[in-house]
Amino acid sequence: MGDADETSLGYLTQVTTSNSARVLAAFLLFAGIAHIVNPKFFDAIIPHFLPLSARFWTISSGIFEIAVGLLVLNAKTTPTAGLLAALLFIAVFPGNLYMAWLWRHRSFWEQAIAYVRLPLQIPLILWGLSIWRSRK
Repeated sequence: MGDADETSLGYLTQVTTSNSARVLAAFLLFAGIAHIVNPKFFDAIIPHFLPLSARFWTISSGIFEIAVGLLVLNAKTTPTAGLLAALLFIAVFPGNLYMAWLWRHRSFWEQAIAYVRLPLQIPLILWGLSIWRSRK
């Protein structure tokens, strides 16, 4: 057997060699699993004005994070998954704003966590876009 070609299962399961993509995948997988394992925390920061239940959005976002993380790991889908990751980070930004607003009367450290998350979305978005742009 030589290198995997487009008709073999190996082609579909080739893992990316990009360290940046691997770290992004780990980040997304960890976040997605956290949404599934500890949904109550995430339910509490889902904006109340969204349709459907907070649990729906928590579980859905966790599943999407896991799916994108797995796509980032697959060398064939890494670039597209980078774009999906950037879009995901953009999509959850309103939730981070909502969390900062909800936590405005909490302890200093809880407020700091909520506020620091806001500008951190920018490098996350850029990270996903850089992986997307790395496509051949």
